[in-house]
Amino acid sequence: MITLAACGGGGGPAGATPSGGKAAPPAKTTPPAPSPSLAQAQPDPVERVLSKMSVEEKVGQLLMPVLYGTSADTVSGENQARYSAQTPAKVIAKYHLGGVILFPHNIKSVGQVVGLTNGLQQASKGVPLLIGTDQENGLVARMSALMTDFPGASQIGATKNPDMSRAVAKATGVELRALGVNLDFAPVADVNVNPRNPVIGPRAFGKDPERVATMVSAAVKGFADAKVAATAKHFPGHGDTTVDSHTGLPVIKHTKAEWEQIDAPPFKAAIDAGVDAVMSAHIVFPKLDPSGDPATLSKPILTGLLRQKLGFKGVISTDALNMAGVRQKYNDGEIAVRAVLAGADLLLMPNNLPKAYQAVLAAVKSGRISQERLDESVTRLLELKQARGLLTKAPVASAEEAADVLRSAEHRKLAAAVLRAAR
Repeated sequence: MITLAACGGGGGPAGATPSGGKAAPPAKTTPPAPSPSLAQAQPDPVERVLSKMSVEEKVGQLLMPVLYGTSADTVSGENQARYSAQTPAKVIAKYHLGGVILFPHNIKSVGQVVGLTNGLQQASKGVPLLIGTDQENGLVARMSALMTDFPGASQIGATKNPDMSRAVAKATGVELRALGVNLDFAPVADVNVNPRNPVIGPRAFGKDPERVATMVSAAVKGFADAKVAATAKHFPGHGDTTVDSHTGLPVIKHTKAEWEQIDAPPFKAAIDAGVDAVMSAHIVFPKLDPSGDPATLSKPILTGLLRQKLGFKGVISTDALNMAGVRQKYNDGEIAVRAVLAGADLLLMPNNLPKAYQAVLAAVKSGRISQERLDESVTRLLELKQARGLLTKAPVASAEEAADVLRSAEHRKLAAAVLRAAR
């Protein structure tokens, strides 16, 4: 809509005679507002893509499973067992997948990974894929067979130098991007206040909320420098647990005030730094939600706290949905539906992809998940892809370029400098 500016008069209505007795000069007319440019007249690119998607395609955008094998067009034993002898490429096409996550079993060599990621992207006939991995560095580094061995978060935190956090995140992102990976499930934003924590420990930048927040903010900016999407995890904070959510369901007994002081600052800092995604935790936090459901399935936590209180507008990802911490009360299909209803956009690693896909699709068709709610999540995922240059055309990775970037002298020098500064 074009708004015309009001015409300027001589102090009164047009044609009126001022008190001095002389006729008012003719009112000056404001030139007509310029026509909107062609770009302005066209629909928003995200809206345009969304409008062309079927319900089945929209549901597929929410899913990021594990696919097995080292090539998009071959069937490994595990892929055969899980996906009825379909190649990764056929699984992507069948379920209209929005993304996939890579693990060490997908990785043999630089050329092979580049061929895999390019092949996976080619299999996505609609919107390009988010190709993710957990490259936190240190203890959790899925691509360590090929990438620079950077120190983990606790060592980076020990340097007290956010510039090093940013530099390591940028270098990590540059290497991932060279391999065709565009989303990293890092940095860890948990504050490791419990020395008996079996799952976070040195994966965190430390035990001081302010220092962790500073390092997380810097890391988010470093990934952005590399044009790779970053994910702050594990919301609302996994730092004070004695149970591993891979094998059980941790309960955090912090009060709301303690959550504000201890757990929240790094997530607030990540959001302020423009983080692309926030990952939920499979933890029960009774003072934030007394239902007994883990945060991944909690609307008060994901929508009430993360969206409304902290104002996060990006993608909310679940932690892996094959973990024991989220599978204690509900079946694999119901877990996926409840995660969406809680506020999650990205359903990471469903234990049973066909069941999760069909359950969410049925929930949309029945109205349990409204079309509006589905569109909200798909829009956020498409906006992330647009921000990272993945909305309409996937970048093609080059094995030659990757060989120059991976474990470069510059990156190895940076890794050594962090270790010296951490002492």
